[in-house]
Amino acid sequence: MLTVLGFAMIAAFLVLIMTKKMSPIAALVLIPALFCVAVGEGARLGDYVIDGVGNLAPTAAMLMFAIVYFGVMIDVGLFDPIVRGILRFCKADPVRIVVGTAVLAAIVSLDGDGSTTFMITVSAMYPLYKRLGMSLVVMTGVAATANGVMNTLPWGGPTARAATALKLDAADIFVPMIPALGVGLLFVFALAYVLGRRERKRIGYLTLDEALVPEGDTVLVTAGGGTARGGGKGAVGRTAAGSGAGEGEGKGTEAGAGAEGGDGFQGLDPDRPTLRPRLYWFNAGLTVALLTAMILELLPIPVLFLLGAALALTVNYPDMAEQKARIAAHADNVLNVSGMVFAAAVFTGVLTGTGMVKHMADWLVGAIPEGMGPHMGLVTGVLSLPLTYFMSNDGFYFGVLPVLAEAGAAHGVSPLEIARASIVGQALHMSSPLVPAVYVLVGMAKVEFGDHTRFTVKWAALTSLVVLAAAVLFGIV
Repeated sequence: MLTVLGFAMIAAFLVLIMTKKMSPIAALVLIPALFCVAVGEGARLGDYVIDGVGNLAPTAAMLMFAIVYFGVMIDVGLFDPIVRGILRFCKADPVRIVVGTAVLAAIVSLDGDGSTTFMITVSAMYPLYKRLGMSLVVMTGVAATANGVMNTLPWGGPTARAATALKLDAADIFVPMIPALGVGLLFVFALAYVLGRRERKRIGYLTLDEALVPEGDTVLVTAGGGTARGGGKGAVGRTAAGSGAGEGEGKGTEAGAGAEGGDGFQGLDPDRPTLRPRLYWFNAGLTVALLTAMILELLPIPVLFLLGAALALTVNYPDMAEQKARIAAHADNVLNVSGMVFAAAVFTGVLTGTGMVKHMADWLVGAIPEGMGPHMGLVTGVLSLPLTYFMSNDGFYFGVLPVLAEAGAAHGVSPLEIARASIVGQALHMSSPLVPAVYVLVGMAKVEFGDHTRFTVKWAALTSLVVLAAAVLFGIV
């Protein structure tokens, strides 16, 4: 019964947010509360929620102060050179912009933190997507999938969890998987190229100067790629052949939406008063030191970002009024993300506390045919997709993976092979509603979570399957 109810709860949640019948926060809170009552555990709902909140509180704190820290770094201009470099590469070509999104997300993912990756990627790419009227779910989908592949780095979390759970060396798990993960990353770049071609067909092609014309000029792109400039409000007009919306696009992604009275977005102003060019190298050094300390685990990540945010505010904005203004400027993102995390704590608390997760995992493992025993590596890889999407990484790696490893050992399958196969689902995992970082991504990009899910899941799942296929082909799994 708990198995059925667990799957039903997850299905109800996904259906409601993807059809936009409920907001993610409301669905994360109300759906598990109703199912908790349905399984006869309503009296213990408070305990389950408090347990869930306690487990996710450090993550919420980390995200809150990370948003403030990187928000300040964006304000002072630390990432402006990255933005300019990406702009020079992209040249307002939708294909280059989407590929550039994937490349940037992959590079920044080297720090092992998804929230950092999404904040920097969105800050750099959002101006171009808005100016050109490109689909914002393309940006979030490509960024999340690229980060998911890179999330398998030993310091990214999943690999370390697998090593800990099975008492293995993280390097022995990760290093042999590099060729397969490399194929997965190349697939993401190819996917970005295809999605970019679709966007170019929809909105046309502009030069960089035409895309970033001053307010008051309008650029109309004709079906043949020509341009015509005229007066009026806005920066980018509609393409003659591109008034339709692409597959899975969210609100506000029509060409010209940002310039026609939407949110008035104008990109990163090179003359904004918050810039601190004289402190550029201090801010760069502070960021490198912070990320290095995070990778070396010198202190808990929430503590590092708390100290970093306090130091960045104090040095860059010694005046109290300026500090308050910077905090207020990022308050919306902080509130949205922390609210999502604590709402997700209700979902995970009920899912774990009632025993639904354990029963679901046991059912899936028990459903494996006896004849598949010698192929437990492949089975683990396939199961890692749905299980890491519907469960936290901790739940999967510490709860399910040891069971899969035992089943594999009974048929002569090495625990190393099981561990390597277990990380292939991370491309899909990074878009899970149980991953706090994804709320940073959709929040900063102003994309509905349901739109992001509907667009991204199929591509992310395909990427994970490509990694698994490459691992099997190379004899890694």
